[in-house]
Amino acid sequence: QVALVESGGGLVQAGGSLRLSCVASGRTFSIDDRAWFRQAPGQEREFVAGFTWRGGSTYYADSVKGRFTISGDNAKNTVYLQMNSLKPEDTAVFYCAANLHTCSTYVCYAREENYEYWGRGTQVTVSS
Repeated sequence: QVALVESGGGLVQAGGSLRLSCVASGRTFSIDDRAWFRQAPGQEREFVAGFTWRGGSTYYADSVKGRFTISGDNAKNTVYLQMNSLKPEDTAVFYCAANLHTCSTYVCYAREENYEYWGRGTQVTVSS
């Protein structure tokens, strides 16, 4: 089993920045991919960013390209989401996810069904 715990959410003004963290514990050696998803009020959960834990390409939703950066620290079993130039439409609960089977395409990373483990989420609110 793997447990994921997110932190770093909060209230920020438009144009500001936040850095989210997601710490993994348990059988972390079994994890291949890490990703961030988000769910805005009244909307379905959507893919934000993802990458392969052992190195490789990173993938981003078009809506966050150039503003968000996903990265990881192997020693700390932690993945980060640096969010810059935040917009009110970025307001959502952000979830960390991990899977046991490596993805190699954007479509694969973006499918919720491909992730076995999820955190409980952290709220990000961007005021205008």
